[in-house]
Amino acid sequence: MAIRVDLTFDCADPVRLAEFWKLALGYEDEPPPAPYATREEWLEQFDLPEDDGDGAWLHDPTGAGPRLSLLEVPEPKTAKNRLHMDVRVAGDGTAEEKWARITAKVAILTDAGASVLWEDPGHHVTMADPEGNEFCVC
Repeated sequence: MAIRVDLTFDCADPVRLAEFWKLALGYEDEPPPAPYATREEWLEQFDLPEDDGDGAWLHDPTGAGPRLSLLEVPEPKTAKNRLHMDVRVAGDGTAEEKWARITAKVAILTDAGASVLWEDPGHHVTMADPEGNEFCVC
């Protein structure tokens, strides 16, 4: 049996970044673990400091993709990611049809606060999310 993994982002604004990644990936807010009614209730069991920061938790509604945890941290991003996500949208069809789907997704994500860092025409676009985390649309 394979081990499931979660991806965790350290960030300044988990709620804003969660909205971006929900748009990018089609993810949804993850409900709190049973038997808790809210995330706040679940977090209370850990006796965290008052100033521990905010968080957001997302999941793939199909169950196929990894869970995302977005956790507020005080320090800014300072270097290039050593690991990044590939948002795969190309699908089947001609090279032109695939590239059209890639560029359409890039436009949507740019409107949502991402920026284009580099483009390999016909293959992929390297982008940064609203907090500077690199990812590719391919």
